Amino acid sequence: MEQHTVTPPRSLATEAVHAGREDLAGLGVHAVPLDLSTTYPSYDSRGEAARLDVFAATGARLEGPPVYGRLDNPTVSRFETALARLEGTDDAVAFASGMAALTACLLARGSLGLRHVVAVRPLYGCSDHLLTGGLLGTEVTWVDPAGIADAIRPDTGLVLVETPANPTLAELDLRAIAHACGTVPLLADNTFATPVLQRPAELGASIVLHSATKYLGGHGDVLGGVVACDEDFARLLRKVRFATGGVLHPLAGYLLLRGLSTLPVRMRAASQSAEVLAGRLAADPRVAAVHYPRIGGAMVAFEVHGDPHEVIAAVRLITPAVSLGSVDTLIQHPASISHRVVDERDRRAAGVSDRLLRMSVGLEDVEDLWRDLDGALRAAALAGSVSSGS
Repeated sequence: MEQHTVTPPRSLATEAVHAGREDLAGLGVHAVPLDLSTTYPSYDSRGEAARLDVFAATGARLEGPPVYGRLDNPTVSRFETALARLEGTDDAVAFASGMAALTACLLARGSLGLRHVVAVRPLYGCSDHLLTGGLLGTEVTWVDPAGIADAIRPDTGLVLVETPANPTLAELDLRAIAHACGTVPLLADNTFATPVLQRPAELGASIVLHSATKYLGGHGDVLGGVVACDEDFARLLRKVRFATGGVLHPLAGYLLLRGLSTLPVRMRAASQSAEVLAGRLAADPRVAAVHYPRIGGAMVAFEVHGDPHEVIAAVRLITPAVSLGSVDTLIQHPASISHRVVDERDRRAAGVSDRLLRMSVGLEDVEDLWRDLDGALRAAALAGSVSSGS
């Protein structure tokens, strides 16, 4: 399949349905083909050698039929094409998970001798841990947004931010940050916003990262990661992916492409409910603070006066679970789960308090969700009063 099909400008909703699928009618099919092959037959070994030499030298997509699943897969390529179209970038490269995608970005820049990273907290807890732990030989300087320019060194390979941030939903001015980066690539994690609400490449980011496990898949049944970027960086990422083996499974690519087709509808519907719930929580005396992004979205973070663990224990419709972006509503306690691997002092300094709860709003009726939340908050308050009385 051709990677870049020339099409007239289309809306995001239309692209979500049609990008990566333009050739289907010509193939005589309506649904996207799922290619599960790990290897492919070829009787021209000299030609294969020449094609592999080109890949080794450039990282460019192979022309002609596939060779091996670790190099490329037609179904996964369709997802990459579609995601790049939605994010407004030249290309995209998919990986087995969001963390595999971030790891590939760090390795790609590190391979050029650029192992220093400037980062702004909070980030997803495992992203924070990957940088701080030094597992990849990276060195990180944590700064406030205003300190980015001063923190950049000759060996700085990336500036890494997440907005809205996980789990506090703090928002950053990507355009101002991109300006502060100068010639250093800005990597923006766009998992929470998705291209429906925000396209970081239009605001100056060079690299856009997604945990595709979340909203892009949208149904809590697929792991994946993807990086949207220019063609040069995509070629380097393909080399890293081939060498390390962090490939996206074709079935996951199929499910992610299918997820993209409903992404705008899901995001807008969930965001409407999230805004309603954020407003009610903000007016509730049992809630100490509510964090909801100005750009909207389906994520709500809130701090309770009582014991957050009692809220988690008391929900019945809402699922207490890690992750986010599914069609059903999930809630979790970041200090115990998603950000447990972050040093406690760093976690609190980044605004991740021990009373903070993070909720990913799904597609249930908003009144049913509020009834469940209200009951959980009531149970937590009752547990607190009983504990105080004893």
